[in-house]
Amino acid sequence: MKENICSIPVNDVFLPKDGCPMCRMRDMLESRKADYITGSAMMEPNVRIKTNEQGFCGRHFAMMVRQGKRLSNALILESHLQQIAEDIVPAAPAGKPDKKRLAALEMLLKDCFICRDIKENMENMVRIVHAMWISEPEFRELFAQQKYICLEHFYLLMTVDQKGLGKQLQAFYEEVSRLTGGYLQELKDDISHFCKMFDYRSANLSWGNSRDSIERSILFLTGEKIPIEQASSDETEEGQE
Repeated sequence: MKENICSIPVNDVFLPKDGCPMCRMRDMLESRKADYITGSAMMEPNVRIKTNEQGFCGRHFAMMVRQGKRLSNALILESHLQQIAEDIVPAAPAGKPDKKRLAALEMLLKDCFICRDIKENMENMVRIVHAMWISEPEFRELFAQQKYICLEHFYLLMTVDQKGLGKQLQAFYEEVSRLTGGYLQELKDDISHFCKMFDYRSANLSWGNSRDSIERSILFLTGEKIPIEQASSDETEEGQE
């Protein structure tokens, strides 16, 4: 498989063959951006202007706090809060609510500097995936070996630059649908089995792969990992209903 500066990160996230490779790609990009924002970007005025204006969503604020130094996060918050105080929510307003300020606040609450960056970079990565899938048989084989493509990234792979796939659009759609649809059926079966285990007639049945089916389904639907808890008391009392 030929590698270059564009294909190397794509190959890296597809090699594990565990979970959704596009989720791994997103996680990699997010982690790098959080490091950048709380690191070298601190000294770049153009970046600080944008982060002051756009802010960050809760997910990415949490990532920045986990990965960056507390002083870096405090400095980012200091200038961001200052801009909000000056432009959107003054401490001592006069008169009626300002519609322009409320509209600006609405935009801010929906905005995030990292989300914007990840969206653009993920779309670029999808174009690289398309190109590699078309031109490199080894990558096509690696793609086919993935466990699944989550719902969000099924949509991304099938809507970004369809024209770039050319005559391979149908074949690519069929392959991505196989990965997403096949795993969706597996999740449906596991969730149904999980529910069935609370029927008294299932007292002697095995849980199989269903114990973590709730967590796996949420990951497939949203791309968000939640902790897999130990079997709760209601799971240990199967067959009691």
